[in-house]
This record gives sequence, structure tokens and C-alpha cells, in this order.
Amino acid sequence: MRALPAVSDAQRASWEQDGFFRIDGFADPEVGARMEAQVVELARAAAVDDDVDGALVLPEQQADMADIAAPEDRLSKIFLLARRPAFHGFVTDPRLTAIVAELIGTDDLDCFLSQFIFKNPGAWGQPWHQDSYYFPFDPPRPVVGVWLAVTEATLDNGCLHVLPGSHREPVHEHVPDRREGANYGYVEIVDHDMVASEPVLMSPGDLLVFDSHLMHCSTDNRSPGRRAAMVFHLAAAGTVDRTVELRGYTVNDWMPARRSTERVAS
Repeated sequence: MRALPAVSDAQRASWEQDGFFRIDGFADPEVGARMEAQVVELARAAAVDDDVDGALVLPEQQADMADIAAPEDRLSKIFLLARRPAFHGFVTDPRLTAIVAELIGTDDLDCFLSQFIFKNPGAWGQPWHQDSYYFPFDPPRPVVGVWLAVTEATLDNGCLHVLPGSHREPVHEHVPDRREGANYGYVEIVDHDMVASEPVLMSPGDLLVFDSHLMHCSTDNRSPGRRAAMVFHLAAAGTVDRTVELRGYTVNDWMPARRSTERVAS
């Protein structure tokens, strides 16, 4: 019997028209809670120079956050997590990879980027950008991002904002984030009208699936609590990554997430 599509007609229509769709309640909130517990352990280990086994731990750069006591409360992001059990199980879950496989058009998928986003109280938002700006790949598309809400994402704590339909545009010019004290690697689009953007309000366990050309940003966290999320990016296996060649560094780690030989029809 032929397997049912993993992407519904409504999701496919949203993907093609808007460049994203969301799945409410995709994961049990405990899945994100386990991820958060693991990155807090990494944050505390990094603070005392213990081994973090290849993870890249990045602090918030704003000067007024430097003296916060708990290590996890002054972090921005932790990269290179996908091979750890709590994260690997999620990004290789057949429910997730079946969705991405349909969008990309192949069962041979790699996860190449994994990052936990802390967004602690007082943290600034990330300016408008397209993730594909960071991905000098051959072929350049398709690349799919999946954004798992670990905590609630609200207007007060700095939820994402997206510009529907912008995935149909090329990668625009990005300039370095012009704010003094901006986080390392932040860039921004300054040649586009974002008036038609909309916020993406999410609950723990909700999933946003989005095209890497989609313009999006986040706002400052004005709340007393953390707005945490886990983000993975996936592309077809065999994609050529020229990041190191062109930029001299990378936070990418190409890891098999799904293979055609593993597919089981139902």
C-alpha cells in the first residue's frame, strides 16, 4: 500500500504561497524540556572550561548581560548539537523527516545545522534576514528549516516575525547588524519593505517549517522569562557546502537524517 503524504494539501498550499507552515502540538513539550536541560548542562560546563565535546557556545554580546550570574542566562546560542541523543532523536524522527523529504523531494536527507536559541530576558532580537545568506551551497536550494518551540513564543518575549511570500525572492543584500553590541554573525536586510510581516505565536511543542529564503526576524525579549527554541536545517544528501572555502569557518556538521533505504511504506 502506498504511504500517505506527510504534508497535507493545506500545508503544501501554505508552503508554496507563504514559504512556511506550522504544526501545533507536533512534539510533547517534554521533548523540548530535555533539550533545554542538556544545553544548560553544556552552558555550565563551558563556564568553567569543562569539555563540551565540540559544541559551540556563544554568549549574548550586550554589555548589560555580561554580569548575570547563571551561565545559561547570559548565552545566545549553542551550535553543533544534532549528534547528541536528545537532539538526534528528534531530527531523525520519521514523522519529521517524512515532512522534510516531501518538501525537498528526496528521501536522502542530511541535517547540517543545529542550534539551541536561549533568548533570555533582556536579549535583543535578530534583524530581518534570510537563512540562505549563510548557506553558500551547490545546489543552493531547497533547504528546509524546522523551528521547535521549547517555551512559549509571544510578542513580549521576542517571537519570530515572518514575511509571507518572501521565499520566492532571491537572497537580498545583507549588511552587518548596525547596533553596537550586536551578537556575532548577525546581519540584516535593509532594502525591503516588511510592512506585511506577521508574528508567529507558538506554544511548547509547536513546530514551524520554513523555506531558507523566507525573510524573518525576532524582537527583543521584554519579559521576565526565557524564550527558548531549537532549530535544525536540512538539505539533500550530497549537497556541496562551500562555507569554509568562502568564509574560512563553519558551524555546519553534515549528518545523515534520513535515507531512502530506511523508508518503510505503510
